[in-house]
Amino acid sequence: MKFTVMTLFPDMILETAKTSIMGRAMEAGVLSVEAVDIRDYTHNKFRHVDDYPFGGGAGMVIEAAPVYECWQDIVRDKENKPRVVYMTPKGRTFDQQMARELAQEDELILLCGHYEGIDQRALDLIVTDEISIGDYVLTGGELPALVVMDAVARMVEGVLGNSTSAEDESFSGMYLEYPQYTRPRIFEGMEVPEVLLNGNHAAIEEWRLRESMKITLERRPDLIDPERMSAKERKIYAEIVKNHC
Repeated sequence: MKFTVMTLFPDMILETAKTSIMGRAMEAGVLSVEAVDIRDYTHNKFRHVDDYPFGGGAGMVIEAAPVYECWQDIVRDKENKPRVVYMTPKGRTFDQQMARELAQEDELILLCGHYEGIDQRALDLIVTDEISIGDYVLTGGELPALVVMDAVARMVEGVLGNSTSAEDESFSGMYLEYPQYTRPRIFEGMEVPEVLLNGNHAAIEEWRLRESMKITLERRPDLIDPERMSAKERKIYAEIVKNHC
Protein backbone atom coordinates (compact mmCIF):
# COMPACT_ATOMS: atom_id res chain seq x y z
CA MET A 1 0.00 0.00 0.00
CA LYS A 2 1.15 3.53 -0.72
CA PHE A 3 0.49 6.68 1.31
CA THR A 4 1.12 9.99 -0.45
CA VAL A 5 0.90 13.00 1.86
CA MET A 6 0.37 16.53 0.58
CA THR A 7 1.92 18.75 3.24
CA LEU A 8 3.86 21.89 4.08
CA PHE A 9 6.13 19.84 6.36
CA PRO A 10 7.27 16.70 4.50
CA ASP A 11 10.09 15.93 6.96
CA MET A 12 7.57 15.67 9.79
CA ILE A 13 5.79 12.90 7.90
CA LEU A 14 8.83 11.02 6.66
CA GLU A 15 10.80 11.10 9.91
CA THR A 16 7.87 9.70 11.86
CA ALA A 17 6.79 7.16 9.26
CA LYS A 18 10.17 5.49 9.08
CA THR A 19 10.07 4.44 12.74
CA SER A 20 8.53 1.41 14.48
CA ILE A 21 6.10 -0.90 12.68
CA MET A 22 5.53 1.41 9.71
CA GLY A 23 9.27 1.78 9.22
CA ARG A 24 9.80 -1.97 9.21
CA ALA A 25 6.94 -2.42 6.77
CA MET A 26 8.51 0.18 4.49
CA GLU A 27 11.84 -1.62 4.61
CA ALA A 28 10.08 -4.87 3.75
CA GLY A 29 8.32 -3.27 0.79
CA VAL A 30 4.84 -3.77 2.22
CA LEU A 31 4.24 -0.03 2.63
CA SER A 32 5.39 3.02 0.74
CA VAL A 33 5.24 6.59 2.08
CA GLU A 34 5.83 9.73 0.03
CA ALA A 35 5.51 13.29 1.30
CA VAL A 36 5.02 15.99 -1.33
CA ASP A 37 5.71 19.61 -0.40
CA ILE A 38 2.82 21.86 -1.46
CA ARG A 39 5.25 24.81 -1.45
CA ASP A 40 6.97 23.32 -4.51
CA TYR A 41 3.89 24.30 -6.52
CA THR A 42 3.86 27.99 -5.73
CA HIS A 43 4.73 30.61 -8.35
CA ASN A 44 6.32 33.28 -6.19
CA LYS A 45 9.93 33.60 -5.11
CA PHE A 46 9.04 33.51 -1.43
CA ARG A 47 7.17 30.17 -1.79
CA HIS A 48 4.16 31.59 0.02
CA VAL A 49 1.08 29.35 -0.15
CA ASP A 50 -1.35 31.45 1.90
CA ASP A 51 -3.31 34.68 1.50
CA TYR A 52 -5.91 36.75 3.35
CA PRO A 53 -9.48 35.37 3.32
CA PHE A 54 -12.14 37.06 1.22
CA GLY A 55 -14.71 38.65 3.51
CA GLY A 56 -12.15 39.39 6.18
CA GLY A 57 -11.44 37.54 9.38
CA ALA A 58 -8.47 36.35 11.37
CA GLY A 59 -5.71 34.21 9.98
CA MET A 60 -4.68 33.14 6.50
CA VAL A 61 -6.01 30.60 4.00
CA ILE A 62 -3.99 28.21 1.82
CA GLU A 63 -4.50 29.10 -1.83
CA ALA A 64 -6.28 26.71 -4.18
CA ALA A 65 -3.69 26.72 -6.97
CA PRO A 66 -0.67 25.11 -5.25
CA VAL A 67 -2.87 22.43 -3.68
CA TYR A 68 -4.59 21.64 -6.96
CA GLU A 69 -1.36 21.63 -8.97
CA CYS A 70 0.33 19.41 -6.37
CA TRP A 71 -2.53 16.91 -6.68
CA GLN A 72 -2.43 17.07 -10.48
CA ASP A 73 1.26 16.19 -10.44
CA ILE A 74 0.69 13.25 -8.08
CA VAL A 75 -2.12 11.69 -10.13
CA ARG A 76 -0.87 12.69 -13.59
CA ASP A 77 0.09 9.19 -14.72
CA LYS A 78 -2.48 7.25 -12.69
CA GLU A 79 -5.31 5.61 -14.57
CA ASN A 80 -7.38 5.27 -11.40
CA LYS A 81 -7.14 8.33 -9.18
CA PRO A 82 -6.65 7.45 -5.46
CA ARG A 83 -9.00 8.63 -2.75
CA VAL A 84 -7.95 11.97 -1.27
CA VAL A 85 -8.43 12.25 2.49
CA TYR A 86 -8.49 15.78 3.90
CA MET A 87 -7.70 16.02 7.60
CA THR A 88 -10.17 18.49 9.11
CA PRO A 89 -12.19 18.92 12.34
CA LYS A 90 -15.28 19.10 10.09
CA GLY A 91 -14.81 15.54 8.85
CA ARG A 92 -16.23 12.19 9.94
CA THR A 93 -14.72 10.99 13.19
CA PHE A 94 -12.09 8.38 12.46
CA ASP A 95 -12.63 4.90 13.89
CA GLN A 96 -11.50 1.31 13.44
CA GLN A 97 -14.16 0.52 10.86
CA MET A 98 -12.92 3.42 8.73
CA ALA A 99 -9.35 2.17 9.12
CA ARG A 100 -10.42 -1.24 7.78
CA GLU A 101 -12.21 0.40 4.88
CA LEU A 102 -9.27 2.58 3.87
CA ALA A 103 -6.88 -0.38 4.19
CA GLN A 104 -8.62 -1.95 1.19
CA GLU A 105 -7.19 0.78 -1.06
CA ASP A 106 -3.94 0.32 -2.97
CA GLU A 107 -3.07 3.98 -2.46
CA LEU A 108 -4.31 6.88 -0.37
CA ILE A 109 -3.54 10.57 -0.71
CA LEU A 110 -3.74 12.51 2.57
CA LEU A 111 -4.06 16.29 2.45
CA CYS A 112 -2.81 18.31 5.44
CA GLY A 113 -4.14 21.80 5.98
CA HIS A 114 -2.75 24.69 8.01
CA TYR A 115 -3.68 28.24 9.04
CA GLU A 116 -7.46 28.77 8.74
CA GLY A 117 -7.80 26.00 6.19
CA ILE A 118 -7.64 25.53 2.43
CA ASP A 119 -9.52 27.41 -0.29
CA GLN A 120 -12.78 25.48 -0.66
CA ARG A 121 -12.43 25.32 -4.45
CA ALA A 122 -9.37 23.07 -4.18
CA LEU A 123 -11.23 20.82 -1.75
CA ASP A 124 -14.24 20.61 -4.05
CA LEU A 125 -12.00 19.60 -6.95
CA ILE A 126 -9.89 16.88 -5.36
CA VAL A 127 -11.13 15.66 -1.95
CA THR A 128 -13.14 12.44 -1.68
CA ASP A 129 -13.15 12.02 2.13
CA GLU A 130 -12.94 14.41 5.08
CA ILE A 131 -11.73 12.88 8.35
CA SER A 132 -11.34 14.17 11.91
CA ILE A 133 -9.46 12.37 14.67
CA GLY A 134 -11.39 14.11 17.44
CA ASP A 135 -13.19 17.18 18.67
CA TYR A 136 -10.21 19.44 19.22
CA VAL A 137 -8.01 21.73 17.15
CA LEU A 138 -4.38 21.09 16.19
CA THR A 139 -1.87 23.32 14.44
CA GLY A 140 -1.99 21.36 11.21
CA GLY A 141 -3.05 18.14 9.54
CA GLU A 142 0.26 16.27 9.81
CA LEU A 143 -0.34 14.63 13.20
CA PRO A 144 -3.87 13.53 12.26
CA ALA A 145 -2.54 12.17 8.95
CA LEU A 146 0.08 10.13 10.81
CA VAL A 147 -2.60 8.77 13.15
CA VAL A 148 -4.70 7.66 10.19
CA MET A 149 -1.68 6.18 8.43
CA ASP A 150 -0.65 4.18 11.49
CA ALA A 151 -4.15 2.80 12.09
CA VAL A 152 -4.71 1.95 8.43
CA ALA A 153 -1.26 0.41 7.99
CA ARG A 154 -1.94 -2.04 10.81
CA MET A 155 -4.87 -3.40 8.81
CA VAL A 156 -2.72 -4.07 5.73
CA GLU A 157 -1.69 -7.68 5.29
CA GLY A 158 1.98 -8.25 6.08
CA VAL A 159 2.49 -5.14 8.21
CA LEU A 160 2.09 -6.85 11.60
CA GLY A 161 4.23 -9.88 12.34
CA ASN A 162 1.33 -11.74 13.95
CA SER A 163 -1.68 -11.90 11.65
CA THR A 164 -4.07 -12.04 14.62
CA SER A 165 -2.67 -8.97 16.38
CA ALA A 166 -4.80 -6.42 14.56
CA GLU A 167 -7.99 -8.31 15.29
CA ASP A 168 -7.26 -8.86 18.99
CA GLU A 169 -6.69 -5.24 19.91
CA SER A 170 -9.15 -2.73 21.33
CA PHE A 171 -11.80 -1.43 18.93
CA SER A 172 -11.21 -4.28 16.44
CA GLY A 173 -14.41 -5.85 17.75
CA MET A 174 -17.07 -4.87 20.26
CA TYR A 175 -14.86 -4.96 23.35
CA LEU A 176 -11.81 -3.15 24.67
CA GLU A 177 -8.68 -5.26 25.00
CA TYR A 178 -8.15 -7.53 28.00
CA PRO A 179 -5.15 -7.00 30.38
CA GLN A 180 -1.76 -8.34 29.24
CA TYR A 181 1.05 -9.77 31.38
CA THR A 182 4.62 -10.97 30.88
CA ARG A 183 7.50 -12.15 33.10
CA PRO A 184 8.24 -12.09 35.99
CA ARG A 185 5.22 -13.89 37.47
CA ILE A 186 5.38 -11.69 40.58
CA PHE A 187 6.17 -7.98 40.44
CA GLU A 188 6.00 -5.69 43.49
CA GLY A 189 3.89 -8.35 45.20
CA MET A 190 1.38 -8.51 42.33
CA GLU A 191 0.93 -11.92 40.68
CA VAL A 192 -0.09 -12.82 37.15
CA PRO A 193 -3.61 -14.37 37.13
CA GLU A 194 -3.28 -18.12 37.61
CA VAL A 195 -5.52 -18.94 34.65
CA LEU A 196 -2.88 -17.56 32.26
CA LEU A 197 -0.26 -19.97 33.56
CA ASN A 198 -2.00 -23.34 33.37
CA GLY A 199 -1.99 -23.87 29.60
CA ASN A 200 -5.76 -24.37 29.40
CA HIS A 201 -6.46 -22.40 26.24
CA ALA A 202 -10.24 -22.61 26.53
CA ALA A 203 -10.09 -21.20 30.06
CA ILE A 204 -7.66 -18.50 28.95
CA GLU A 205 -9.94 -17.50 26.07
CA GLU A 206 -12.96 -17.25 28.40
CA TRP A 207 -10.98 -15.23 30.97
CA ARG A 208 -9.86 -12.79 28.30
CA LEU A 209 -13.40 -12.42 26.97
CA ARG A 210 -14.74 -11.85 30.49
CA GLU A 211 -12.06 -9.25 31.27
CA SER A 212 -12.67 -7.47 27.96
CA MET A 213 -16.37 -7.30 28.72
CA LYS A 214 -15.75 -5.95 32.23
CA ILE A 215 -13.42 -3.22 31.00
CA THR A 216 -15.75 -2.24 28.17
CA LEU A 217 -18.77 -2.13 30.46
CA GLU A 218 -16.90 0.11 32.90
CA ARG A 219 -15.24 2.45 30.40
CA ARG A 220 -17.12 2.35 27.09
CA PRO A 221 -20.57 0.80 27.58
CA ASP A 222 -21.68 2.51 24.37
CA LEU A 223 -19.63 -0.03 22.38
CA ILE A 224 -21.60 -3.02 23.66
CA ASP A 225 -24.47 -4.37 21.58
CA PRO A 226 -26.03 -7.53 23.07
CA GLU A 227 -27.76 -8.21 19.75
CA ARG A 228 -24.37 -8.92 18.18
CA MET A 229 -23.26 -11.34 20.92
CA SER A 230 -23.06 -15.08 20.62
CA ALA A 231 -24.98 -17.22 23.11
CA LYS A 232 -21.78 -17.73 25.11
CA GLU A 233 -21.05 -14.01 25.17
CA ARG A 234 -24.59 -13.18 26.30
CA LYS A 235 -24.31 -15.68 29.17
CA ILE A 236 -21.01 -14.21 30.40
CA TYR A 237 -22.29 -10.66 29.89
CA ALA A 238 -25.41 -11.38 31.97
CA GLU A 239 -23.23 -12.71 34.80
CA ILE A 240 -21.03 -9.61 34.72
CA VAL A 241 -24.00 -7.23 34.73
CA LYS A 242 -25.61 -9.11 37.62
CA ASN A 243 -22.40 -8.94 39.69
CA HIS A 244 -21.99 -5.23 38.98
CA CYS A 245 -25.54 -4.36 40.06
